[in-house]
Amino acid sequence: MIKNFLPKQYAKDKKFIIKHNYLSEQFKDYNLIINKIKKVIKYNDYTLGKEVNIFENNIKKILNQKYVVAVGSGTDALMLSLKCLNIKEGDEVITTPYTFYATIGAIVTAGAKPVFVDVREDYNIDVTKIEKKITKKTKAILPVHWSGKICDMDEIMKISKKYNIPIVEDACHAILAKYKNRYAGTFGEFGCFSLHPLKNLNIWGDGGYLVIKKKSLYKKIMLMRNHGLVGRNKNLIFGYNSRLDTIQACVANHLLKKLKNITESRIKNSNFVDQKLSLIKEIQLKQRSKNIKEVFHLYEFRVKNKKIRNGLLNHLIKKKIDAKIHYPIPMHLQPAAREYNYKKGDFPVAENISNTTISLPVHEFVNKKQLNIMISSIRGYFEKN
Repeated sequence: MIKNFLPKQYAKDKKFIIKHNYLSEQFKDYNLIINKIKKVIKYNDYTLGKEVNIFENNIKKILNQKYVVAVGSGTDALMLSLKCLNIKEGDEVITTPYTFYATIGAIVTAGAKPVFVDVREDYNIDVTKIEKKITKKTKAILPVHWSGKICDMDEIMKISKKYNIPIVEDACHAILAKYKNRYAGTFGEFGCFSLHPLKNLNIWGDGGYLVIKKKSLYKKIMLMRNHGLVGRNKNLIFGYNSRLDTIQACVANHLLKKLKNITESRIKNSNFVDQKLSLIKEIQLKQRSKNIKEVFHLYEFRVKNKKIRNGLLNHLIKKKIDAKIHYPIPMHLQPAAREYNYKKGDFPVAENISNTTISLPVHEFVNKKQLNIMISSIRGYFEKN
């Protein structure tokens, strides 16, 4: 029987001294949010209330974009984008096998087939391999800005223009990330973002938003997220129920004031860890790009093979360091993907990364002492093995 596995996971995560989950610290000032929520209760605008409008306008200003729509989740943002492009059964969407399940789930829910392209050593889609996968059925390219590093968007946009194929950016990890001084989510027809509790900009549940390039697509998404309604009694299309709750918008608006500090803290911590881990010969770091501002939703490094990775992972966990694997099984090898007939060896870079990667906490509540503990623990493991 399939059960809710998350409560056990939450309980397990509390045992760590250095954690990926930092929500207790981040929301110590929750009373300030509660006071805003009291106003929602007073005015009864729980669904698409004033705070949602405020949030959308705040994101517009931050990203300097005209059209932003808040929705029920990052997954919904992706799915609605594809539906808005009229993607249907039999169509194909090119994407990466090295991503979170939601990326592929959104493609499949929209009715399309995910067509995978291997990644580069930086975990992002290998742009040199995209054109070979384009067919008459290809209706979108869906790059994933993995862990807050933007893909090579210059090349992807060239391909998009050459074949007239729209781009839907999975920017769920990448709020405030930049590529040549341009924000993630502002390159394609759609930029899709998540407000999940462990994202850089987060809320007290699920939520997401879209950045939209064209006014016509914006109008369509506005209908699609709210049943196709233009008023209480007028329905233009049969749409979906994917609305950011007003209460969650209160949380998001509160946290937006901290977003710059959140981002800069993650960058500072990651740069420090980079510097220290670069001195350990057994560690392989991502190559950093001068023209890309990474925002480090996750901080990952790699080791030589799966055996070493698992040994190091267990070593860190025993020391109550919340090291994780994001993710041990690439999407093409998941049980859910069997119908697409992919096999082991089809995407060797993604598979090798899945076998050799480890993630460390680098959020704004990890202090210098804790960073040094993680580094010392990693160094100690290799000195003994």
